[in-house]
Amino acid sequence: MSNFKSESSEDQFIEKVVFINRTAKVVKGGRRFSFSAICVVGDGNGRVGHGLGKANQVPEAIRKGIEQARKDMRKVAITENSIPHEIYGKFGAGRVMLKPASAGTGLIAGGAVRAVLEAAGVQNILTKCLGSHNPHNLVRATLDGLRNLRTVEQVAARRHKTVAEITA
Repeated sequence: MSNFKSESSEDQFIEKVVFINRTAKVVKGGRRFSFSAICVVGDGNGRVGHGLGKANQVPEAIRKGIEQARKDMRKVAITENSIPHEIYGKFGAGRVMLKPASAGTGLIAGGAVRAVLEAAGVQNILTKCLGSHNPHNLVRATLDGLRNLRTVEQVAARRHKTVAEITA
């Protein structure tokens, strides 16, 4: 898992390569290798996206994955460096439990889940991977959980109530 920082004039993104897979196609002359790269891009302030790039060389696969991840970026609800409530994210056989933690706890997460949460800017959280540990499914499950989070303000607005009525 490598870490790239993009330095540009208008924005600065956290770019992470979660997993690189090598596949082989057997041809007449031997084996022909191809690579796929799962990448995560975030601004460290609540926007995050993922991408899968495939190519015959690793750098090209990473470039394609990061490009796709930038297009996939969406805002997620985070509060004071954690998340508003506990949630389970699901994708395929991969399930991820995301639980808010108090300040000073840190980012308690494994490889694929950690990359997504770091890119999103979450600093205090507890996670647990349930079911599959496939990096493709874990990245998608984590993003599913994050994108389904709602803040108290969002819930109040949907119910046409005030925050005080919801929390009472």
